[in-house]
Amino acid sequence: MAFTRRLPLGWPVAALLLAAGPALAQPACLGAQRKIDEAGALRFQARQDARIGDRDRVCDNLGDAEDRYEDARDKLDDCGLTVASVDLKSALRSVRQEKRFFRCD
Repeated sequence: MAFTRRLPLGWPVAALLLAAGPALAQPACLGAQRKIDEAGALRFQARQDARIGDRDRVCDNLGDAEDRYEDARDKLDDCGLTVASVDLKSALRSVRQEKRFFRCD
C-alpha cells in the first residue's frame, strides 16, 4: 500500500505569498535606490562646485546628500533590508568627512 502525502489546505495561499513577497516589498526598495542615486548625484555636484570654488553650494549639496542617504537608510529598513542599510553608514561617514573638510556647519 502506497502512502500518499497530502499538502495542508492553505498551501496555495502560502505559495502565493512567498512568490509575491519580493514584489510587495519592491516599491519601498525602489524608493531607497532612487534616494541613493540622488545622493550620488548631489555628491558629484558638490565636487563640481568645489572645483569652481563655490563653498556655499558645496555645503548645501553635501547636506542634501546626507539627508538623502538617511532617507534611503530608513526606506531600506522599511522594506526589510537592514543589512543593506548598514552599508550606507560608510557613505554617510564619507559625506560627514567631506563636510568637515569644507568646514560646513
